[in-house]
Amino acid sequence: MDRPILAVVMPVYNEAAIIASVVDQWTSELEKLALDFQLHIYNDGSKDGTLAILNEIANKNPRLIVHHKTNSGHGPTILQAYRENSTTPWLFQTDSDNEMPASEFHKLWNKRNEYDFLIGSRHHRAQSLGRSLVSFISRVVVWFFYGKSIKDVNSPYRLMRTEKFKSIFASMSSLTLTPNLIVTGMVRQLGMRYFEIAIDHEVRKTGKATATWRIFEMACKAFTQVIIFRFTYVR
Repeated sequence: MDRPILAVVMPVYNEAAIIASVVDQWTSELEKLALDFQLHIYNDGSKDGTLAILNEIANKNPRLIVHHKTNSGHGPTILQAYRENSTTPWLFQTDSDNEMPASEFHKLWNKRNEYDFLIGSRHHRAQSLGRSLVSFISRVVVWFFYGKSIKDVNSPYRLMRTEKFKSIFASMSSLTLTPNLIVTGMVRQLGMRYFEIAIDHEVRKTGKATATWRIFEMACKAFTQVIIFRFTYVR
């Protein structure tokens, strides 16, 4: 198969209730744009039947490529997806929880020729106090160490001109908890052309959110990794 112009990468963990709908929505919207794409879904050790559903869909949908892996967490899974699809001209990452709609993707895609990095910031985002605090600190850390730029620094709705990011992906530890924070910071640090637009954010209707104490524990480790990368990255 010829190399597509776009690789959409999506980590998934225990999303059996909605994953079929998510795949259908993204396939439909991307086909409307008449572009050559592949949808790479990385199953991070789901235990609820997600993998079986994905495999069944893949038998009928040639655009879908399913990657099954042992559980390593959201961040490391995203980084693996980035690295394994870094030969595609454009790379788009989104999550599988259906919180950010496929129908808004064209707002980024249609402006791609003018920018290296395009991101949808979460508009009307509903989240707990704990998550709001972590989001705020994330922005402070990225802005302080890399420079003020993008508002929603960890948004999982990002389109990247892959050639600009390959060395960044390669330089991160495979255990990086929040690669998207580093990517956002490096956009500013390296002076890339970026575009940010508000995208409607819907409340999660299925699945189970991570416990607040666990979020804070992971955030402390993640912020340390983000800061260290700022001072150790070499082009």
